[in-house]
Amino acid sequence: MSTGSLAALAAAVLQPGFVGTTPPPWICRWLGEGLGSVVLFARNVVDPEQVAALTATLRAERPDVVVAIDEEAGDVTRIESARGSSRPGNFALGAVDDPALTEQVARDLGADLAELGITLNYAPDADVNSNPANPVIGVRSFGAEPALVARHTAAWVRGLQAGGVAACAKHFPGHGDTRVDSHHDLPWITADRARLDAVELAPFRAAVAAGAQAVMTGHLLVPALDPELPATLSGRILGGLLRDELGFSGVVVTDAVEMRAVADRYGFAGAAVRALAAGADAVCIGGERADEESARLLRDAVVAAVVAGDLPEERLAEAAKRVGQLAAWTVGVRADLPPRPRPGAEGSAVGLAAARRALRVTTAPAGVGALPLTGPVHVVEFEPPRNIAIGPETPWGLAAPLTALLAGTTTVRYAEADVPVDPTVGAAGRCVVLVVRDLHRHGWMRAAVGRALAARPDAVVVELGVPEEVTGAVHVATHGATRAAARAAAELLTGR
Repeated sequence: MSTGSLAALAAAVLQPGFVGTTPPPWICRWLGEGLGSVVLFARNVVDPEQVAALTATLRAERPDVVVAIDEEAGDVTRIESARGSSRPGNFALGAVDDPALTEQVARDLGADLAELGITLNYAPDADVNSNPANPVIGVRSFGAEPALVARHTAAWVRGLQAGGVAACAKHFPGHGDTRVDSHHDLPWITADRARLDAVELAPFRAAVAAGAQAVMTGHLLVPALDPELPATLSGRILGGLLRDELGFSGVVVTDAVEMRAVADRYGFAGAAVRALAAGADAVCIGGERADEESARLLRDAVVAAVVAGDLPEERLAEAAKRVGQLAAWTVGVRADLPPRPRPGAEGSAVGLAAARRALRVTTAPAGVGALPLTGPVHVVEFEPPRNIAIGPETPWGLAAPLTALLAGTTTVRYAEADVPVDPTVGAAGRCVVLVVRDLHRHGWMRAAVGRALAARPDAVVVELGVPEEVTGAVHVATHGATRAAARAAAELLTGR
């Protein structure tokens, strides 16, 4: 095969991101030269009309281009990153534990994404959050019970794909039992094979059975499966386990190959080539390296690997063929979609209704009668270190929705370095609402909340993360920090 043909095949298996709210010239040029996919991030999103115009421009260059996005519809949102998701995330849906509701929310999301011209979604997160100290999964998971996560993963896949968008279950073979974020370093999963079968792999079996069009690899070392190579680079895991044992026949997408868990050890280009050789079909790039130079570096490295005999040409052709089959599936689904209005500024009514169902209230004896809050309140929000998967631009907290319902409400937000001895200072006799995210994971936050409750034992505590610790006269768990969750909590607190 000629070098030019190899370059087209190599471009077909890349899923690059780019900077800007319109496709840059290099992306348009590459689509004419074989590029099969692109991925959108929050930096590419302004509003529905702009996204629809962007994807139409891409499709004018290549009608079957796969347009991907990382939209979990929870704390991790790209399409609503500027305002926060109007839908609850996985953990909230798992708390409700109504698979029909999960399917409805995912279908609603899929229909919105399809209307915007998006055809592949890097979701659902199928990880079992069995380690409460996990710094990167948490509320992105449906929960800590494998059977629960499995049934909701399947429901989410069915719903999203019924809405017209291909689902991509992640992060195979399971990122839930880790204390390390693979954006920064390589996590180890120390479980034996029996535990993996019973826990980590159960949701992925459910996703495959539900017809998921794609699976995303995790940059994880799992010695029980492969003692040497991370899952993304392991033929034993991608071929022997995912393909042969689980029977998956769709597209295997890598997590971003610039992430340090693989790039620090194997190099940016080296990780991409090894992933393709191991059985991956599409290489995601561009979360951090979103330029033509990075894409060209990978394309040329793939071509060089084929020429050198390090990557079989048949393996590259197989990967490109699978991406083409996914593209054909998305074109066929789009052709059958009924008309639907583009999403409005208020977001999803289905999502808000689901967020309301996910609220859980625990009242101590001293807290009986503390709700509803009727006058201006003082909101104290404790800000943990940012989860890198969540966009820094995505707002969170109860300040805005409570202020909208209770005029005169005051708010303050403290990070670890600036929290005062008495965090309730400034409350001036008003009711106090303490807002936390994953209280159990942050010692400084637990200490600050303890001091606040000592000063104001009548304070209401609202947990926007995983509610491992329940404290306060009234404790409200939203199971996520989305805009929908915050609004639902504010309604509950005010009785409105």
